[in-house]
Amino acid sequence: MDNFSKRKYLLGAIFIIVALIFTVRLFRLQVQDNDYKQSATRNVLRRVITYPARGLIYDRHGELLVYNKASYDLLVTPRELTAFDTASFCQILEIEKEELIANLQKAKKYSTYKPSVVIKQLSPENYAVLQEKIFRFPGFFVQSRTLREYPQKNAGHVLGYVGEVDRSKIENDPYYSQGDYIGITGLENSYEEALRGQKGVSFQLVDVHNRVKGSYREGRSDTVAVLGKNLTSTLDAELQAYTEYLMQNKKGSVVAIEPATGEVLAFLSAPTYDPTLLVGRARGTNYQKLAEDTLKPIFNRAIRAAYPPGSTFKLINGLIALQENTINEQTRFSCSGTVSRPIRCTHSHYSPIALRDAIRESCNPFFWNAYSSIIRKYPRPDQGYNVWRNHLLSFGLGQRLGTEFTNELAGNIPEDSYYNYYYGENRWNALTIRSMAIGQGELLITPFQLANLAATIANRGHYYTPHLVRSIWSTREEVEKLEFERHESTIDPSHFDVVIDGMQAVVEESNVRYYSKLDSIIICGKTGTVQNPHGSDHSVFIAFAPKDNPQIAISVYVENGVWGSRYAAPIASLIIEKYLNGEIAPRRIAVEERMRDANLLNPNQPK
Repeated sequence: MDNFSKRKYLLGAIFIIVALIFTVRLFRLQVQDNDYKQSATRNVLRRVITYPARGLIYDRHGELLVYNKASYDLLVTPRELTAFDTASFCQILEIEKEELIANLQKAKKYSTYKPSVVIKQLSPENYAVLQEKIFRFPGFFVQSRTLREYPQKNAGHVLGYVGEVDRSKIENDPYYSQGDYIGITGLENSYEEALRGQKGVSFQLVDVHNRVKGSYREGRSDTVAVLGKNLTSTLDAELQAYTEYLMQNKKGSVVAIEPATGEVLAFLSAPTYDPTLLVGRARGTNYQKLAEDTLKPIFNRAIRAAYPPGSTFKLINGLIALQENTINEQTRFSCSGTVSRPIRCTHSHYSPIALRDAIRESCNPFFWNAYSSIIRKYPRPDQGYNVWRNHLLSFGLGQRLGTEFTNELAGNIPEDSYYNYYYGENRWNALTIRSMAIGQGELLITPFQLANLAATIANRGHYYTPHLVRSIWSTREEVEKLEFERHESTIDPSHFDVVIDGMQAVVEESNVRYYSKLDSIIICGKTGTVQNPHGSDHSVFIAFAPKDNPQIAISVYVENGVWGSRYAAPIASLIIEKYLNGEIAPRRIAVEERMRDANLLNPNQPK
């Protein structure tokens, strides 16, 4: 057989093989493949996201803080739209026609093939009416969602809120699509990956009348949604509610920590807000109102407001001087009262005075001398300053504590370069920056850091990273207990006893005792009055209790509260009493009512 004949038979064989392939393919498409049947019957294949319920959030005792309620989003696939009665549709949904048209145009601009949300968070009532009539409106379908619900209506800044994901997040994280919800602030944001769960997908066949005809491929292509994990927070719901009760009509913050663990028992930025305001279709409107409120209820003062610590800072200056061996428990410094130099004393007391009683009397000259002795111990002021500053850093000051809040401020403990720039190198000394001795000047500390300082003193020199979540779990058998680092300060534990004795004397021997001393519990605390150039001074108090085996450490900051003993100390003592005893003693009900009723937001309210 010649080459020509061979080529002829080869080409013929190729044509036969190709014909057989096409015949088999057409048979599968026309007879066997469901996809062809779908097109032939003019069914539409609809991809529906199955959103899992977000995880629940509980307090330390198992009290529910956040749960879910049913909600529904109305979606549209623009290419499937046909003419429909817009007036009837808007009446069912209780929306304006202009809103519907604008949302449809937005959906078409996004994609004619991909579904997008037209109306968010339909109420169950609207959904029930729509479900009966949705067959009249081809292209539209409903997708179930969940919204957050808050039975306690407290701890808004801690829990945070959920909102629609933004464009940048969608571009950077393939998990999210347009219309998805995400934790925006608080624990909702910090633990988003655990709380959100995992989305599922189902494929449905829908006919031209917008009726679901069944699952595509009998559900073999579907994936199941995985529920979000639950959080057990460190908060005590009852204590949190009581804290908010006392701080109504005031600006400031309260942070309470369990010293032995670093667990946050109560966390308040005042004025606070009802977290239910930031749920549902009214969220945008409500957020705008809160954002425009001159009292700034959304602003988280506990971690975002950095204030001078005032006289509460004298405790740490005393500890550093003891560690640097520039003073001891018996060291005394003279005080000339209101004519003392370079920093005058604001209290009348005997002189000379030692550390324990200087804490009780909050004697400015004593702590000026203690502070300057640290700086002057070293050949150059910048060397002494850096030694002093490094001690402060070991208490977690001047840096973020590493809590779950992503926007926590570090505060400010200036580096020596700041003063070199401002005054000139080797042209400043302890006298130049003397305000540091009494917690003023460039020092800035957040209320969260102040509470941690109280916990560190309670522990005689160490602290655990303060945190708001104990564990993450999906079932009671699958619990991930979180562990947090222990941090050691640079102060020897032996130096804390005299400072703690002085703190006990503040509560039991000074004028603080009238509204803050408890009968059965020894509270160790320190007041602060922080200068405020914009109005009345601020009232500050840090404390822990009991003195032995402390169970709670606290900072209270009341803006425009004048003196530490006037508002901050009584409020702290009530919170301590409530936590440790479970109730307020009858003799202190009058103190409780006075703190509750004090309205510092009204300038005409007596202070």
